[in-house]
Amino acid sequence: MQPFPISQSTAITYAGPPPATADVVVIGGGVIGVCTALYLARGGISVVLLEKGRIAAEQSSRNWGWIRQQGRDRAELPIMSEAIGRWKELAGDTNVDFGLRQGGVTYFAKTAKKLAGFEAWAAHAQSTGVDTRVLSGTETASMFPNMAHAMKGAMVTPSDMRAEPWIAVPALAGVAKRAGVHLVENCAVRMLDIEAGRVAGVITEQGPIKAQSVVLAGGAWSSLFLRNHGVDIPQLSVRESVAATDVLPEVYSGAAADNRVAFRRRLDGGYTLSPVGVSELFVGPDAFRAFRKYLPVVKSAPLSQSYLPFAPTGFPDAWGTQRQWSGDDITPFERMRILNPAPNMRQIGRLAGHFRSLFPQLPPIRIKTTWAGMIDTMPDVVPIVDHCAQIPGLVIGTGMSGHGFGIGPAMGRVLAALVTGDAVGHDLTRFRADRFSDGSPIQLGPSV
Repeated sequence: MQPFPISQSTAITYAGPPPATADVVVIGGGVIGVCTALYLARGGISVVLLEKGRIAAEQSSRNWGWIRQQGRDRAELPIMSEAIGRWKELAGDTNVDFGLRQGGVTYFAKTAKKLAGFEAWAAHAQSTGVDTRVLSGTETASMFPNMAHAMKGAMVTPSDMRAEPWIAVPALAGVAKRAGVHLVENCAVRMLDIEAGRVAGVITEQGPIKAQSVVLAGGAWSSLFLRNHGVDIPQLSVRESVAATDVLPEVYSGAAADNRVAFRRRLDGGYTLSPVGVSELFVGPDAFRAFRKYLPVVKSAPLSQSYLPFAPTGFPDAWGTQRQWSGDDITPFERMRILNPAPNMRQIGRLAGHFRSLFPQLPPIRIKTTWAGMIDTMPDVVPIVDHCAQIPGLVIGTGMSGHGFGIGPAMGRVLAALVTGDAVGHDLTRFRADRFSDGSPIQLGPSV
């Protein structure tokens, strides 16, 4: 099988060294960090972006490649709609084709209950101007004439898009570089530099950088980083496995899912496939600590997640992972440059069969690449996007809960505005950090 496109052996594009000073330091070279740095630089801010491994090497390149408004939390939807426009704009700023296509997203409903859920969500989406519509069983069969299974109906959002994440995010990093962002790979931020109770910069493995503000966009590593500073957020990470097929005839130009398999047309003529509703949690200290906060989501979908007792050595919530250190210590971020979980091959082994059962006219389906990613998630399945109350000068953008790739350009613009004090343009109440500590009830994001 072909190796995953970005790994520890991938050549370093942005070697550094980092500068001694900047206005803002962004921690994390995924789509959220890259887009935050880009919009800060476009506002005339001096920005350095630091990535412990390679740009987009973790979840930002391992996701399904969906850019969807469909099924979003109500508070996320206007930000996601902004992101649709920003993706189009940024695609024109790159010098590569990263597969941005407006093929739509479709969810299939096998039951009347599922279809009713689609109708409720679609009514809200339509009230905001999103072009979502619910199809009857007959309309679904007409849209997918070669699909073998009869459906009760479907929900489709034609304006939704797709892209190749392992090409797209490095391409956006190139745009950021040309905008003036100082990117440095293979340079872990060990901890914040704090003076008089507020951010004064960061301490990296290559030395300190003075800065007035820091943005933490560390994905699955954010909770571990914050805990070293006494800040507790109930973020966990779950594993999801993915496969890519060889070239296949086109059955749909966009992305779609039923209750067993999600699929997306790829730029190379194959499909990206992933199992639906079978995320896996490695149980560690943070999982025990945050258990009560996750009870609502566990009760709402008790069979949608499986539990594994031990994370591999070096994972953020592994039992043996170091949780306290100083600026002079080698940190977990240096010991594991790239979080590279092995895929669940039992799940992978069923994907081709599920996909072919939907479209039996397909030729034999050959899997050419498999991988997995660790999705940083929150108890209500929406992110934290907020100033850190305990550490002035720190802005947090994490826990994107599998939504980060699609929403990245708009969320980066929002985080940049939080740093500069410019108008955010959206209501961020839903994303405040203290919602997990101020006694507020957990309000789950949509399950459509």
